[in-house]
Amino acid sequence: MRTDENYLRELELLDTFRQLGRQVGDEQEVAKPETAKPTAREEPVAVSRPPLQAAKTAAITPITIDPARIARIGAMDWAAVKTESAGCAACGLCKQRKQAVFGVGAESAPWLFVGEGPGAEEDEQGEPFVGQAGRLLDAMLAAAGLQRGREAYIANVVKCRPPGNRTPTLDEAAACAPFLDRQIDLIQPSLIVALGKTAVIRLTGSDASMASMRGSMHRYRDIPVVATYHPAYLLRSLPEKLKGWEDMLFARRQMERLAALQNGK
Repeated sequence: MRTDENYLRELELLDTFRQLGRQVGDEQEVAKPETAKPTAREEPVAVSRPPLQAAKTAAITPITIDPARIARIGAMDWAAVKTESAGCAACGLCKQRKQAVFGVGAESAPWLFVGEGPGAEEDEQGEPFVGQAGRLLDAMLAAAGLQRGREAYIANVVKCRPPGNRTPTLDEAAACAPFLDRQIDLIQPSLIVALGKTAVIRLTGSDASMASMRGSMHRYRDIPVVATYHPAYLLRSLPEKLKGWEDMLFARRQMERLAALQNGK
């Protein structure tokens, strides 16, 4: 993994690492390789509750589930599901969007990053994470040896921008759920990184504190999920950037462990 000065400087973590007495480029000091047997905290944990119903931040209006729509979207290929998303009017977010922001990246990527929803720049350009938060996410990906469009696919819980960049409601997340679920089924990622509370609630069914969710393995649709902070939050809270970096290292170790298990090592 690249941990040289350029990447750490881009993440604004270089001074932090030096203050902690860590040596830049020292993988042993930064990543702390796993022992032969993972700890109980890193073992995958099954989630039995439906993610949307489990969230305590429920919208005021009840959720309307259309099984026929879910089944129809669940059978679509990439081209069809993108077209369906572009014309979706299942919730009120469609009324002020410029365009639906479906996702970007390799359609068979081993890594899937899921954020909250598009912002103003994403709504304008039609691609997730293209603003300041997107630049930070790209830096985090690069520091972990990843690149959008190659090893990673990036999507959001909702495909349309909420007014004023507010948090999506539970109804809005439910209306968009078939699209994200179909993306997951088509990509078949080895690991999902949930960026921020909205994505964590959607994928784990828990609205517990981020502090309690970080550093543990969760599961969604039988896929391991790692919880971390949204890049927009990290921009507002510089001291938390180190935690975001640590979460990326944790995710990478889990990916390496999963690869070892698949190879029978």
